[in-house]
Amino acid sequence: MHIDSATFSFLSTLQANNNREWFQANKHQYDAAHQNVKDFITEFIIRLSKLDRYITVDIPVSKCLFRIYRDTRFSKDKTPYKNWFGAGISVAGRKLNGPEYYLHIEPEKSFIAGGYWRPEKEHLSAIRQEIDYNSQQFLQIINAPGFKKYCILNDEDKLKKAPAGYSPDHPEIELLKLKSFTASAPLTDTVLTSEEGLDHILTFVEAMYDFKLFLHQALNQE
Repeated sequence: MHIDSATFSFLSTLQANNNREWFQANKHQYDAAHQNVKDFITEFIIRLSKLDRYITVDIPVSKCLFRIYRDTRFSKDKTPYKNWFGAGISVAGRKLNGPEYYLHIEPEKSFIAGGYWRPEKEHLSAIRQEIDYNSQQFLQIINAPGFKKYCILNDEDKLKKAPAGYSPDHPEIELLKLKSFTASAPLTDTVLTSEEGLDHILTFVEAMYDFKLFLHQALNQE
């Protein structure tokens, strides 16, 4: 199972023609690309369910995929469509308040991610506490050879100062400053359009799986 090259062609052309007139005239291209992505995500969920006990085969793809239509009400950018497809994969689809996977499909900018983006206050506190209490375990996970080979711990979304209750001198203060706990791996167009596309993605998922499990552990989701 793979992403068709025509899906990337559609997204590239949409980027250059991001207006309703072009989109309506070429909606058949969107429909084909959308179906291709749905089929790909469906198979991805099946494969994930064999690896991750928090993923089940009956997760509806419709609840995972993000709409291509942009909400422009509060944005200076009034282009009506996204230039990418994205899917948040969890037991609650894209709307889970907890650890999940995210697959982003965009020409030359695709990636797979896992973790917890912007946890709610109580969950953020619990994750920081788990890192504080079990820092050795967390460090072993993010310094494991597989994780370091395939994944990037995203550390751009963080506080400038130590969070309340933690000393600036804490040995893992830079980890405790994080506001999101996500790991990602880039995916090339060549990988996604190959017949082994899903196999490659699952390699990345396996590398970040212990990281995701640590977050479930922090939230007492055993």
